[in-house]
Amino acid sequence: MPTALISGITGQDGSYLAEFLLEKGYRVVGIVRRSSTTPYERISHFVDRIELVSADLLDQHSLLEAMADCKPDEVYNLAAQSFVQTSWNQPVLTGEFTALGVTRMLEALRRVAPSARFYQASSSEQYGKVVETPQNESTPFYPRSPYGVAKCYGHWITVNYRESYGLYAVSGILFNHESPRRGLEFVTRKITDAAARIKVGKSRELRLGNLEARRDWGFAGDYVDAMWRMLQQDSPDDFVIGTGITHCVRDVCEVAFASVGLDYREYVVQDPKFFRPAEVDILVADPSKAASRLGWHPQLSFGALVAMMVESDLARHSDRS
Repeated sequence: MPTALISGITGQDGSYLAEFLLEKGYRVVGIVRRSSTTPYERISHFVDRIELVSADLLDQHSLLEAMADCKPDEVYNLAAQSFVQTSWNQPVLTGEFTALGVTRMLEALRRVAPSARFYQASSSEQYGKVVETPQNESTPFYPRSPYGVAKCYGHWITVNYRESYGLYAVSGILFNHESPRRGLEFVTRKITDAAARIKVGKSRELRLGNLEARRDWGFAGDYVDAMWRMLQQDSPDDFVIGTGITHCVRDVCEVAFASVGLDYREYVVQDPKFFRPAEVDILVADPSKAASRLGWHPQLSFGALVAMMVESDLARHSDRS
C-alpha cells in the first residue's frame, strides 16, 4: 500500500485527491494546521479512512516531523493562500505560505524522504499578462498579482530542487478548476451560490467585477487525476493542465442562472470595487503535452460543471429553508 502525504487536504483539490487515492488503495495522510475548531467539511464523508497530522507550512520543524513519521511515497503540496484578491491585501502572508512554504516542504522532503515523489501545485495565474495564447509549458510567466508572483517562486524552486538534488519533483500548471467544493469567495462559486439563493428567495442581486475576463474552467475532480499521473512517469516533468476552451465570467452567469430558469441580466450588477488592481484578461491552456504524455483528458464539460455547482448550492439552500 503506497503512502501519500497531502498538504491542503481540507481544500477543494485536497479532498478530491484524497478520495481518488483512497479508491486506488493508497494510505492517505493529510497535513492540517492546529486549530481549536475542525474545518473538515470537505472531507467529513471519508475522514475515518485517512490519517491527519498536525503541521504548518510556516514551521519547518513540523514538516520534517510529519514527513519522517509517515514515510511517504508521494507528497502533494496543495496548501497555499490561494485567493488572488486576498493576495493584494495580504501580500507578505501570501508569500510566506505560497512561495516559501514550498521551499520548506521541499527541504523536508530532501532531508527525510528524498526518494518520495513530489507534486507542486502551480497555477495559470503565473502567466498573468500573457505573452502568447494559448499558454503551454514553455510560455514565459508574467504574473499580475502577489499570488501569481508567489506561485512563480514555488514553481521555480521546485525546478531548482529537482535539478540540484535529483529529486523527483514536478509542477502541474493547473488552469482554473471548479466544483461544488470551491470556496464561496471564488467567482464561479459566488455566481452559482447567488443563482441558488436568488431562486429560493434568499437574495435579490449579485455584484461582480469584470464580466469579460476569460478563463479556462474545468472540473477539479478531473484535474486530481492529472496530478497523480504526473507522479507515475519514468522521469519528472512539468505539465499544463486545462481544457483548451475559454469562457468569460458573463458566460458563467448566463449558464448558472439559466439552469434555474432565470435571466442573469435581471440580477447581476457590475461593481468597480471587485475589479483587480491589475487585471488578467484571458487565460487558456494548451494541454496537448498532458494528452500525449500522460494520456489525460478532461471529462466534464463547462456547462455540466456549472449546472452541477448550481444544483449543489440549490440543494444546500433548500435544506436550510
